[in-house]
Amino acid sequence: MTIPREVDTPDILIDLDILERNITRMAAAVREKGLALRPHAKTHKIAEIAARQMAAGAAGLTVATIGEAEVFAAAGVDDLFIAYPLWSSPQKAERLRRLAATVKIAVGVDSAAGASMLGNGLGSAAANVSVLVEIDSGHHRSGVSPEAASVVAAAASRAGLHVAGVFTFPGHSYAPGMPASAAAQEQQALRQAAESLAAAGFEAVRRSGGSTPTALLTDGSAATEVRPGVYVFGDAQQLELGRCAVEDIALTVAATVVSHHVTAPGTPARFIIDAGSKILGSDRPAWASGFGRLMDHPTARITALSEHHATVEWQDSGALPGLGDRLRVIPNHVCLAINLVDDVAVIRRGALVDRWAVAARGKNK
Repeated sequence: MTIPREVDTPDILIDLDILERNITRMAAAVREKGLALRPHAKTHKIAEIAARQMAAGAAGLTVATIGEAEVFAAAGVDDLFIAYPLWSSPQKAERLRRLAATVKIAVGVDSAAGASMLGNGLGSAAANVSVLVEIDSGHHRSGVSPEAASVVAAAASRAGLHVAGVFTFPGHSYAPGMPASAAAQEQQALRQAAESLAAAGFEAVRRSGGSTPTALLTDGSAATEVRPGVYVFGDAQQLELGRCAVEDIALTVAATVVSHHVTAPGTPARFIIDAGSKILGSDRPAWASGFGRLMDHPTARITALSEHHATVEWQDSGALPGLGDRLRVIPNHVCLAINLVDDVAVIRRGALVDRWAVAARGKNK
């Protein structure tokens, strides 16, 4: 795909054909497994993409914050899950009350104290908010052990909240060789947590899991839904993990070669492009081969980032891109890149067809 002349750099490009194919393919694959799909919208933050996901059969959307929930509720999504153990403040409780009056809303909890705080803050509106108990399935971030799920559920019930089930995030799947084992641990944890709830008299109707690396490895024996997010775009991390192919990458950053760096004889050539950390994001796992990839030059590596510069090491035998040449960059972690811009260029078959606002950008609370 060529970068349309109307696009100035740096800018984020969305290939609409690939985006729609990714949405359709994931929806079909999850449906075939007998699972519900609840995509995580923190990846894209864009109302037009949410509408396409819902039209493809998503049960609702996952979000990370109340602010994101408010944006997508205003865009017409009526079933939202805030997959985060919120600590309720008076301000948060009031916003949740307003949301619960218009849409179906669920919230994560992972402590008895947090559940009590949430229910007490909501008051009479507590019955209108469902909670899912967060389980640690191996990522060791938030979440309780599966055996402790019933303790949190009991506290939530005493606070007047409806306990809908359990959820987990197998974030340790974001590493080479880990998706399959993380998916297996996720299933085991969900199963144990559901048993813990059942023994205490609660039915875990929703058992929610699934990251992009594990979503297609999840089966319906323990989970009832999955919450992948990155699949809509793909990124360099997913590419290196083997969870997507180059032809699945729907989001790239258009960049221009602005400088050639003189290197010593026998060392790789280097050049500078105008897409730095303020549009690519600076995330780089220890196992990643660089700070991003060039879409059309797979052996090149981004070896350093400044705020407005990216240093590219050129391993190709062909001619070095010239000053002024325009290239497409695949960010390492697409969720960060999308949150750094106000809008994106939408491309279909090489032509600029629209610009979409990143409506939930900056909605961090």
